[in-house]
Amino acid sequence: MGGTEHLTVRREGATLILTLNRPEARNALSLPMLVGLHDGWLEADADDSVRSIVFTGAGGTFCSGMDLKALAGDGMAGEEYRDRLKADPDLHWKAMLRHHRPRKPVIAAVEGYCVAGGTEMLQGTDIRVAGESATFGLFEVKRGLFPIGGSTVRLQRQIPRTHALEMLLTGRPYSAREAAAIGLIGRVVPDGTALAKALEIAEQINSCGPLAVEAVKAAVYETAEMTESDGLAAELTRGWPVFDTADAKEGARAFAEKRPPVYKRA
Repeated sequence: MGGTEHLTVRREGATLILTLNRPEARNALSLPMLVGLHDGWLEADADDSVRSIVFTGAGGTFCSGMDLKALAGDGMAGEEYRDRLKADPDLHWKAMLRHHRPRKPVIAAVEGYCVAGGTEMLQGTDIRVAGESATFGLFEVKRGLFPIGGSTVRLQRQIPRTHALEMLLTGRPYSAREAAAIGLIGRVVPDGTALAKALEIAEQINSCGPLAVEAVKAAVYETAEMTESDGLAAELTRGWPVFDTADAKEGARAFAEKRPPVYKRA
């Protein structure tokens, strides 16, 4: 298993847990963090025993965004990783889920600050759980910056445009309850329990047919901007092959025999 000094990777059953681990800087983005995230997403994609991913932050914070001290000229932590960026100039965008979508479901478990780049990465996740005291927002305009992690494109597709524009143009903070009310997150839970709830959801996903789960996720994103007729055609292309798998037959047998299914990705 990979990981870096600012990104920890661990397994819990069939779930891969990626944890931003720079709590002294509110998990501000660093080169070691970005490299670790990039490698973590690829590890999950490559390992068929991984059925879901939980994405969270250490120290009661998800992510406070870009390291502004480094941007101001104080130097970015982890310069020894610079060669990775030179080898793949797109690495940081893949790490932040701007230019990469994992084929496994990604569940965000948010506590504390999830702002700027944190909220941008959040938009690349599939299911989102937050503690009651979590804070969201895109603060870039207040700093004279642009939310270039994808928010001007994605946010209006995920929440109503009026809410997206208010968040983008005011740079104000949003509470977890308000974020849930506008549809940015799906669940609000007591502080300190977001990870436990995310793992609970992950376990529910893990008990389902992995080929079916991956095909459903792919179909949802693939058809999002299609017309209804084109989307329905694409759904059949994705969906029909699932019915011919051994996993589909196992699911039917297990249901008839009233037992848990044993899926083998076949």
